[in-house]
Amino acid sequence: MSPILARIRGVEPTLTATHRRIAETILAEPAAVAASTIGELAERCGTSLTTVTRFCRELGLAGYPELRLALAAELGRNDATPREQSLIAFSPEDPASLVLRSLLASDMRAMEETAAQLDIEAVDQAVSALVNARFIDFFAVAGSAGVAMDLHLRLHAVGRPCGLWTDVHNALCSANARGGEDVAVGISHSGTTAEVVEPLTIARERGATTIAVTNFPRSPLAEAADIVLTTAAQDTPFRAGGVAARHAQMLVLDCLYIGVVQRTHETSDKLLTAATEAVAKHRLPAR
Repeated sequence: MSPILARIRGVEPTLTATHRRIAETILAEPAAVAASTIGELAERCGTSLTTVTRFCRELGLAGYPELRLALAAELGRNDATPREQSLIAFSPEDPASLVLRSLLASDMRAMEETAAQLDIEAVDQAVSALVNARFIDFFAVAGSAGVAMDLHLRLHAVGRPCGLWTDVHNALCSANARGGEDVAVGISHSGTTAEVVEPLTIARERGATTIAVTNFPRSPLAEAADIVLTTAAQDTPFRAGGVAARHAQMLVLDCLYIGVVQRTHETSDKLLTAATEAVAKHRLPAR
């Protein structure tokens, strides 16, 4: 089961105002909530015991006792592996050394939490779909497009027919040409990027298997996908959808790439060896 704090952050944007108030309280003071009774939490959030229980069930928990246990377990794991906490915000006076350490801690946490909550069964399903696809579409824009390009080029190098579309017009045209033997992959940290959601939705309507890579499992992008792979990067000031999100996305996409190469190793090995030999003559000699 995914880390409870990452799960709460993932569903927070879709919660009702009352449930969001509970989520914000837990995320701000997880240790205090783990030590609180359900009545104390309800009073702190200005809501009822029933509402707190419903919030817990919305997270897939049986009730408040299970939430407290999950929080205590996660806090215990964090205490057992202490790390420098990432900064909530950077000030003009912060030295580069402190910024660097904080960025490293933030990015490492994002990757570790992504790995902990990633649905391995969904990864296997996605790999199978990619291996068997007649054609693979990648839909992504802005920062996610750079991550998508890496996987697109690597799959292309091992013989997987695929295309990356960062312009919505081209994406829609390609999505419209998909069918039951094809796969479409939408990548968006927020899961709300219209230029990614729209073509993925059309590809699904045409019968393609659709895969979403997003930080938010209840986002519009996730709703348009047959297979959802979630990351667990936490936005902070100056870094909304920032590099931590890219690192988490890259981890997920690396899993997909390695899975494809494992299942097509004979063909992939030959193509990669040939590509290495072809590129070698374009490298400058060592001095």
